[in-house]
Amino acid sequence: MQSEAWKSTVLAQVGGANLKVMRMDETPYPEECHHYPEGLLVIDGQLNLTVGADVITVRAGEIFIVPVGVLHAVAPGSCGTLVIFDV
Repeated sequence: MQSEAWKSTVLAQVGGANLKVMRMDETPYPEECHHYPEGLLVIDGQLNLTVGADVITVRAGEIFIVPVGVLHAVAPGSCGTLVIFDV
């Protein structure tokens, strides 16, 4: 796993999707959107995600799927290990 926060490492490609892992260090990550759905699986810790006006907490063992074209950002306080599926 990467030692530097918010730098993802592609672990594998499955059916055209990237499977990535990254470390969260409690700092926010800026708003973004994608032309593909994005699965966010928290392995340990928690992800504080803003999706529009909603704040969503994703805890260890939980997954959140961000739909295509939806603006989302990581709020402060997110920490732990995150697996990302770029579907």
